[in-house]
Amino acid sequence: MKVITIDKKDWASGLEKTKSAFQVFGPVKEKEWHSFKALGPGEQPDMAYNNTRLSPKFLVEPQTDPMFTYSLDEAKEGHHILKEVRKDIAPKAVVGIRPCDAAAFLLVKRNFDTPQYQDPYWLEAYNSMTFIGLACNAPCSTCFCTSAGGGPFNETGLDVLLVDVGDSFVAKSLTDKGDKWLSAGGWASATDASGKVEALKQAAETKITSNVRTDNLKTRPTTQLYDAPFWEDAAFSCINCGTCTYSCPTCWCFDIQDEVRGTSGIRMRNWDSCMFPMFTLHGSGHNPRSVKVQRVRQRFMHKLKYYVEKYDDGIQCVGCGRCIRLCPVNIDIRKVCNQMNDYDPAACVCPA
Repeated sequence: MKVITIDKKDWASGLEKTKSAFQVFGPVKEKEWHSFKALGPGEQPDMAYNNTRLSPKFLVEPQTDPMFTYSLDEAKEGHHILKEVRKDIAPKAVVGIRPCDAAAFLLVKRNFDTPQYQDPYWLEAYNSMTFIGLACNAPCSTCFCTSAGGGPFNETGLDVLLVDVGDSFVAKSLTDKGDKWLSAGGWASATDASGKVEALKQAAETKITSNVRTDNLKTRPTTQLYDAPFWEDAAFSCINCGTCTYSCPTCWCFDIQDEVRGTSGIRMRNWDSCMFPMFTLHGSGHNPRSVKVQRVRQRFMHKLKYYVEKYDDGIQCVGCGRCIRLCPVNIDIRKVCNQMNDYDPAACVCPA
């Protein structure tokens, strides 16, 4: 591990150098929102942004991801054979990713990399990435990362952590990938700015006043939470739009579909959402979650109860606050989490 200083006067030129070794992605403003985009020659990331509307999870798991092509035309060579679509797994650097989004990849990884099954599409894309984090000096009002197992200066899942200290960035390399990226940029000015970084870290954590309570989630009986009386109220305003799941960095649900034109087709993986009425529709026509209260309950039970019980390593949420900011009907995961955590059927207590 090494810590260096990058003078902002040298930032743009150094970042251009890294593009010879990496395909570089960074936050770019589009109208009122920021999004992660591939940066071409001369393009720079906007390092003064708060947070992106969508998390950069799409860089590893694209919203639409072609897997195979095929043809039933017997006049064509290789007909009736699925041909794998080649993926771009050249080295990539995601510059300016927030600590919460980087940590989210490790939560999602548990679904795609298990002792029994490994998803090559997800893993190859993830392993090609170098994550250059940008510490949050000014967290959003809806952020609650400090009570979700992270923090505005969290290093989990990062290869480099950048801290904006005014006229320069303090860059802390955390992995060999991080060392390679810094070397590619030609940055090598060693520094000891631990005191300044620690002061900024404490100041940022103090600004996070939003939180969730999670201490009782594991021990609450699953059936009691499942049958709790607050689910109807939690789901009342939901319109099943899926905004919460599409914007969430730790939602991974997908569907596999074939798109066919004539005798040729593409098999692709597309994002899906547990909020959609057809998500659990069986081929028989039966739907075990046919009404929205069942789907809303499933979303929160999965993130805040089933995941906790299975892994015993925190909730399936990094506290980025996107679902709170973007929900068109103001459903708040913090309120639901606290209701679940504090629910006591014996005392007939159902917290508001």
